[in-house]
Amino acid sequence: MAIKINSPEIIKAAGNIPKVIEEYFGRINTKTSDISIARMISPAGWTEPGQRPDFDEYTVVLKGILQVKTRNKTFSIRSGEAIMVKAGEWVQYSSPEKGGSEYLAVCVPAFSPDTVHRDIEK
Repeated sequence: MAIKINSPEIIKAAGNIPKVIEEYFGRINTKTSDISIARMISPAGWTEPGQRPDFDEYTVVLKGILQVKTRNKTFSIRSGEAIMVKAGEWVQYSSPEKGGSEYLAVCVPAFSPDTVHRDIEK
């Protein structure tokens, strides 16, 4: 059965300043636990706590530059580029560049606050 999504669900994001998460498919908008697909709009200067998620995350940058920091390397993912981070790997996302970034995030299985395992902020 086909399911049309008329609009995404806006989800509160973690981080030092507000970021917009538009979930099209996932635990909130479609009650889907197998996959989540969301459009992210993060302003310049946004950063979130590090995390060690229980899901693979596939990210495609649509506009701007997304910084992806792992334990071993920091990547600058530019418009038209993509990155995959495997489940269990420590990662931190940010948009330090002027203009911020816009990107699609696909999580398999779907993102959940209970399975993202964010670093505890002090």
